[in-house]
Order: sequence, then C-alpha cells, then structure tokens
Amino acid sequence: MGILTLLSDFGTTDHYVAAVKAKILTINPAQVIVDISHQVEPFNIAHGYHVIHSVFQDFPTGTVHLIAVDSHGTRSGRYQVARHKGHYFVCADNGLLSLLTDADPEQLIDLPLQQDSPSPARDIMVPAAVALAQGSSMAEVGDLAEDMVQLINRQLRLNDHSITGHVVHVDHYGNLITDITRESVDAIGHGRPFTIHFNREVIDRLSTRFNQPSEGDSVALFNRQGYLTIGINKGHASELLGMYFDSPVDIRFAPDPV
Repeated sequence: MGILTLLSDFGTTDHYVAAVKAKILTINPAQVIVDISHQVEPFNIAHGYHVIHSVFQDFPTGTVHLIAVDSHGTRSGRYQVARHKGHYFVCADNGLLSLLTDADPEQLIDLPLQQDSPSPARDIMVPAAVALAQGSSMAEVGDLAEDMVQLINRQLRLNDHSITGHVVHVDHYGNLITDITRESVDAIGHGRPFTIHFNREVIDRLSTRFNQPSEGDSVALFNRQGYLTIGINKGHASELLGMYFDSPVDIRFAPDPV
C-alpha cells in the first residue's frame, strides 16, 4: 500500500481537512496519510506549486499526492491525475500540474466528470487518490487526457555577467526563496566572484547557515533544493526589506580579466 499526502489551502480552523481524511479512511481505514501543509494561501497556485515541488521527491517513488489548492478549479470542471518522476499527483485542472511537470507529464488522465460537488477534493479527488495508493493503474481511475490548463514558470534572465531572477516564495520565517539555482550560477559564473543585489542591499558572499552572519544582518545561501534564498538572521526578511513574491534579485559577476 502506498503513501497518500495531502496539500491544501483549507487552513486548520474549519472541518475541511477532517472531512477529506474521513472520506479517505472510510474507503480504506488502513491508508497511510501524510499532511504536507494546509496553510497554502487561498487559491494561490504559485504557493501550492512551490510547496509540493520542494518536497515531493523526498517521498518514496509511487507516492500519491492529493493537491487541493484552488480545488474548485476552472469552469471546465476537470480533475486530473499526472504521473511525474514516478509520483502521482491528483489535482484540479487549474494549471498547477503544468507548472509541476513543465507541461510534460509521463502520463495524464482526466477523472470521470461528476455532478457539481461542494467539496470536489473529498468527492472527486479522494476516490482516485486512494485507488492509486492501493495499487490501481491510472487507466483504471480515468481516461487518457489530451491537454491541461497551461501556466508558464517565470524564466531567469541570463547574460555573460549577470543573472536576474525573482522571489517565488516567502516562507514562514520571512525568508525570500528565489528561482535562481546553484546550477545557473555555476554555468554563468565559471567560478568568478559575484555580488547579490536586492532592494538597495548587496551581499558579497554566500553562507551555509542562516545564523552565520551577526543577528540582524542579511544572509544569502542555497537551500536544500538548490535555490538562492535571502534572509535576515533572527529577522523577517520580507517585512524588513519590503520584498515579496516577484521582487527582483540580481547576481552580478566580476568581468573576465583582460
């Protein structure tokens, strides 16, 4: 039996998460359920994408991920399952799956259309997710899909001496996670020294821990997923720096010696 994870924008003050779990356990009382988060900002597909993208590969291959973010989806009313890197993702057809799979899933199916439900996560997504976790094939829970709603990840702007990226997520501590990867810095920099520029601030070195600089000082490091992250030791970087989702961040490399 596989693992079933839950990610939602339901919050924890209402009964919505419990209702989804109750349906799962009604179908299979032995199902292993792991909560990833239920604090995704309501309807925020970019936030939901960041959270699931950051953690899904830590789970065993074959894990089923039920993503109830913007779970009522688009007017099409479609719900889909995508297989990507050996994992299964059950989600409304709202664009999140296209971000997660770069619009190229290993397999994509449409779940059977149903009458309108006040809780599609419980009534439409849960039965498919539990069936997959119990070993059913994708063909047994839906029909081959021809397309999905397309969203496009913002692309880095690269040139010989700089990289321009953006904040893609502000975490619980106020740290600013960008879309600048370690691989992009290595590819453009070729070992050259560089400075990191953001909102009139400049950092000229990378740290390995958030508490490496003095308290109150800015810090930049690559997180476990390899993304450049900016923080303030014992401070809320987003509030103190006035930076939020989509704020620009530049890396500037020293020119090659003549």
